[in-house]
Amino acid sequence: AVRPGGHVEPERVEDDLPKMVESLKKQNLKLTVMTSGINEVSDAQRTEAVLKTAAGLGVERFRMSYYKYDLKKPIRPQLDEVRPKLKELVTLCKEVGIKPVYQNHSGRNYVGGPIWDLENLFSDYDPADVGNAFDVGHATVEGAKAWPLNFALIRPYIDTVYIKDPGWVDNKLKWGALGDGSLDRGFFNTLKASQFTGPISLHVEYLGHKDPKIVPTVIKAIGENFATLKKFLAEA
Repeated sequence: AVRPGGHVEPERVEDDLPKMVESLKKQNLKLTVMTSGINEVSDAQRTEAVLKTAAGLGVERFRMSYYKYDLKKPIRPQLDEVRPKLKELVTLCKEVGIKPVYQNHSGRNYVGGPIWDLENLFSDYDPADVGNAFDVGHATVEGAKAWPLNFALIRPYIDTVYIKDPGWVDNKLKWGALGDGSLDRGFFNTLKASQFTGPISLHVEYLGHKDPKIVPTVIKAIGENFATLKKFLAEA
């Protein structure tokens, strides 16, 4: 992540991101999706510096920061306020050579949470220029049984797929191991039928990710969840 409080601070991107990419290369890994704090072109976000540095290192896509609704104001006009910010960002990204992708995230005020609003914003663009990181876990939280409809709506723009499994305990949202929650296994059949060939990102942050002491536990969980993911994909 290149964002305030992330693995790389935006102020140090020119110095620290090359080191991260090189470290990944030594492990035969690639920075496939770079999480960012960027949702506009601005000095405050160091947009140009971050994106030019990333693109120069071969990073092909970055996950945008979220836009938020003000629930005290009419909703549709707020989408129109987002449009020029998105347009300027997409234009810069085309010049730089890196693709912005926006994750649908559940929550009472997240732009993109319901999916329809994200498709509305994206409809002005070629899918090659801007994409959706389709998070089936958050789509399940927001859409429940409607996730197939939402998937079909945004499918032309799906660039990356995020996998996590939601559940509810005492009416509170809880994330857990893949296969233990409410995620519809039919999603993997739908994904396969859609001929999706992009990156799939498995999220295992339900154990936490800030305490160094639990790193061995997290690595073990990643392996177990990854095995489950491969099983689900193979059976689709």
